[in-house]
Amino acid sequence: MDDDEVVSALREQLSKLSSVFALSMTLFDRTAEPEILSLAVSSVAALGPCRAEGTYLVPNQSPEPASANGQIDDQLTALGGVDGPVALPHREWGWAYPLRAVGGHSGYLVVSADVTPTPDERFLLTTLAQQTGAALHSAALHRSEREQGIELRELNERLAVVNDQLKAAVADLEGRGRIHELLTEAAASGGGEAGIAAVLHDLTGLAVAVEDQFGNLRAWGGPDRPTGYPRPAARQRGELLTEIRRNGRPTRHRERLLALAQSRDQVLGVLALVDPGHRAGPHELFALEHGAVVLAMELTHLRGLAETELRLRGDLVEDLLSGADDDSALLRATALGHDLSRPHQVLVIAWKELDGHDGLARAVARAATRVLDTGALLGRRAGDVVLVAHRPETWGELDRWNDLHRAVAATMRSGDGAIGVGRPCSRPSELPRSYKEALRALRIRKDSASPYGVTTFAELGIYRLLAAGGDDREVGEYVHEWLGPLIGYDAANHSDLVTTLWQYYECGGNYDATAHALLIHRSTLRYRLRRIRELTGHDLGDVETRLNLHVAARAWQVLRGSS
Repeated sequence: MDDDEVVSALREQLSKLSSVFALSMTLFDRTAEPEILSLAVSSVAALGPCRAEGTYLVPNQSPEPASANGQIDDQLTALGGVDGPVALPHREWGWAYPLRAVGGHSGYLVVSADVTPTPDERFLLTTLAQQTGAALHSAALHRSEREQGIELRELNERLAVVNDQLKAAVADLEGRGRIHELLTEAAASGGGEAGIAAVLHDLTGLAVAVEDQFGNLRAWGGPDRPTGYPRPAARQRGELLTEIRRNGRPTRHRERLLALAQSRDQVLGVLALVDPGHRAGPHELFALEHGAVVLAMELTHLRGLAETELRLRGDLVEDLLSGADDDSALLRATALGHDLSRPHQVLVIAWKELDGHDGLARAVARAATRVLDTGALLGRRAGDVVLVAHRPETWGELDRWNDLHRAVAATMRSGDGAIGVGRPCSRPSELPRSYKEALRALRIRKDSASPYGVTTFAELGIYRLLAAGGDDREVGEYVHEWLGPLIGYDAANHSDLVTTLWQYYECGGNYDATAHALLIHRSTLRYRLRRIRELTGHDLGDVETRLNLHVAARAWQVLRGSS
């Protein structure tokens, strides 16, 4: 078969395969199993010199099961869910293809032919059966959803009856609900501890005191605020708190009713009703209990704010690189005084340093403050320093990052460092993509002939194909196509022909620069290049060959670095 015939055959096969997948879309649009089976059966003849003998569904898989000819039922049962041949009268060839999907085995599509189909035609039939099985499973799910919808409606009707029964109970709780609502609103409105004390005073008519766990007065609600507040002895205070916790409810102590504001086993404060006349009843006790709960929430919130402020700067960069939603990222950055609403990009910075990564982080922080007029967010990941920075429109991107590199180098007293820069992102949620691009750009820079300096993802050119991420299989095949003999030779002889070829092209074909970079003599270089020509059969000076060999050698460097 000549090339034209091969191409024509491939085109015909691709056309049939495309038809199968187009049919698959139609199959998944159907929700009735008989329609799906009918479409599958009618499509068999279009895939080759075959005919559909029928379908056989496993019992309980369809409300209207279709069955094949009774003569082959036993043969299908013997197959046990796998494909295999079936004997059909007056047919040279017969085969049963399982209708299989994630949900399990649905049955078989039985096909026959006067002659044995080609492997390509059988592949198409297998694909058709798989898609049909998946469509049957999808239709079963759709039917199940409809049934569940009916059950849900019935449940909603029963719930409506229950809701009517609960309305009477809700009416009885309105008074208590008002207490809860007012106290919660006091905390939510930003009134803090003083707001909670004022609302509780309005609800009970009694003076209210808010104390910390040590007995110090924090807020007062009502008249006659004391000018001097007596602080109990630590031992007496501890015994009193222990007694209240043991009771599990408000406790009277002399002229006051006390309730604890606590988070789990930790006492955060005490809420007190001043009641010398013992006027407090169930309504006041309920208000005091709910007031203590709301006070605990307020005190927990205040404590959380203090702790969160300490963690925010360290956590924000890590969360941005892992993937944070836009709204929360913008709010958190604003709380830190940084505007993330403008386009940002990620820089990954690595340095050959002597005093540890803390020294590099401090150097980058100082350089960023000096060079970047809009500030930046700094973090560390996998041993490298990460910078999330905005690029002003009036600056040239590469010039700006070169300035940053020089500033870091001045602080580190060494220019032996590299910076990889990802593309700008218009939204914080896109920063993980920029981070991956920065890592790729950094790796390609470090694997190049000039490992120190700045490389942006945008300037990688053809090497962006190597930085696309994901499956590197095709890149590996490309490398093997152009460098396979050299890679095999190096592995067998412990030589460095691939490295020599890569360095030769990295140096622009200059013999002296290449020999200097490889630390070998010119005569050794000439011998290696001659050996490369012999093994590959390529003219190293041909423009197209030179481009492919250079790209393949660079890809080999990148893939070797990622393995």
